[in-house]
Amino acid sequence: MIDVKETADGSTFAVKAVAGAKRNAVVGVHGDALKVATSAPRDRGKANEALVAVIAEALGVPRKAVSLVKGETSTEKRFLVHGLKAAELQERLTKLAAES
Repeated sequence: MIDVKETADGSTFAVKAVAGAKRNAVVGVHGDALKVATSAPRDRGKANEALVAVIAEALGVPRKAVSLVKGETSTEKRFLVHGLKAAELQERLTKLAAES
């Protein structure tokens, strides 16, 4: 199960990032994190920006609703989805993991 925590602003969840992949996609679950791949390189935040776009599209929320809160230079990251309760986020993440 993906690690989801509710905050005052929305909910956060763990991501295992893969930069420099062949395509941008949610590729499954890695431990307690959603595994997300991006073709963008790890260069000056390009991969992080691409991850935000992939996550927002996959969750069906606007890009501005998703922000990186931890792990800027790491492959283990934590993203915040503004305005989404933990139960709703967990449900969407579970669907994504099942589809990948």
